[in-house]
Amino acid sequence: MSYEDRQARDWFEDYDPEGPGLRFACTMCGQCCTGPEGYVLYTQAEAEAIAARLGVTVDEFTRDYTKDTSLGRSLREKPSPYGLDCIFLDRQSVPGRAVCGIYEDRPEQCRTWPFWNSLLRSRRTWEAAKRTCPGLDRGRLVPPQQIRILRDRVDR
Repeated sequence: MSYEDRQARDWFEDYDPEGPGLRFACTMCGQCCTGPEGYVLYTQAEAEAIAARLGVTVDEFTRDYTKDTSLGRSLREKPSPYGLDCIFLDRQSVPGRAVCGIYEDRPEQCRTWPFWNSLLRSRRTWEAAKRTCPGLDRGRLVPPQQIRILRDRVDR
């Protein structure tokens, strides 16, 4: 997609009445880490960092915490009352909150939420995502330039 095409579709330039951009503040609800079967892809460097955090080898990490998908290796999921949670989503340690057990080493896909192409396609897709993510349109204002950088870091 050309730069001009991206510029034309960046509806979030003037979305916020207090300034251009979008607001996001994580509420630790876990909604972005649960739901129907999906995938969280990761790089070799991310696998190495996660394995080190867990105190296991990369082979053990791959065997015990990931699965094959049509798009490549993905973090596994575990059943929960909310759907399928990421294997690293912890709903027990902090009452009323869902925390990531590998937060500092989480994959790029997780780091860039909610600024994914699939959510930024239009104002309508952003509004639809707000039905499950209470942090959208809350918190600090993220300027369009930063949104574009985050959006372009992963193909989601």
